[in-house]
Amino acid sequence: MTPRMVLTVAAQAAAVLLMLAGDAVSQTYPTKPIRVVLPFAPGGTSDGLARIIGPKLGEGLGQSLVIDNRPGAGGNIAAEIVAKSAADGYTLYMGSAVLTTSKSLYSKLPFDPERDFAPITHLATGPYFLVVHPSVPAKTVSELIALAKARQGGLNYASSGVGVPSHLAAELFKSRAGIDMVHVAYKGGGPAGLAVLAGETQVFFGTGASALSHVKAGRLRALAVTGLQRSVLAPELPTLDESGFRGFNITTWDSFVAPAGTPQAVIARIHAETVKVLRMPEIRERIINIGYEPTGTTPKELAEFLRAEAAILAKVIKDANIRVD
Repeated sequence: MTPRMVLTVAAQAAAVLLMLAGDAVSQTYPTKPIRVVLPFAPGGTSDGLARIIGPKLGEGLGQSLVIDNRPGAGGNIAAEIVAKSAADGYTLYMGSAVLTTSKSLYSKLPFDPERDFAPITHLATGPYFLVVHPSVPAKTVSELIALAKARQGGLNYASSGVGVPSHLAAELFKSRAGIDMVHVAYKGGGPAGLAVLAGETQVFFGTGASALSHVKAGRLRALAVTGLQRSVLAPELPTLDESGFRGFNITTWDSFVAPAGTPQAVIARIHAETVKVLRMPEIRERIINIGYEPTGTTPKELAEFLRAEAAILAKVIKDANIRVD
């Protein structure tokens, strides 16, 4: 047997051993609680989503899910924890923007969003609501644009932080509308929403959780939603896509990913049980009530989504010259 043949046989044997090891893991997985690391503080939409699906998912997997909130550094703290965890299915990352914006916002990262994570499933998505304070006379998107042009930078807009999707949505809107508004960043969607309610800022791209209840109470006025379809939460509102901003699809969303190298059999198990939970009528209703719509994609579909989303947001970040470090 030649040296090359020996290497080939060794490689084949190693592949078989890895496959057998994966099968063995999948047959026993999980044998202990699973930690779900969130890059957000308790009380937000993502935290609410995790706590809605967590108990049922734990039942399906036969182990409890432990929600570990690790906010800070734009989500990078939580992402680094998961990226450097054992690839055994016992530590998952639940989040969004850090997977698609970090490489464009930060010159140095302790992890690689593409290399260090294994996609599992897209969990849920929701639009951003373009809202204004009642003192702003605009009642449509076109009226807001006309007002912003007339005031020449006299309008302020709030965001839940520099480089987060609500900030990027506003910057893309500014660019495509040809207007100028002053950015005021807050530490989270809650404080940003409160700032608009108080009249400190006039415009906000808010999630359903941070904006919609105030719209229904008349404390804020909604003009449109992002995304390519009208929201089930407020079907009377037009999309920005309908309002002349074709393809305006920056939304809020969450997904499950695991450390790279997690056995495919384990990924498949988590995916199957998660999708099963997302399809439960009572779970779907609870998710919709917090401003999200359940999705539940395949790992491949999530990987494709993340690549496409990262490319879109990278252009917004570059065009607006947004940097965090």
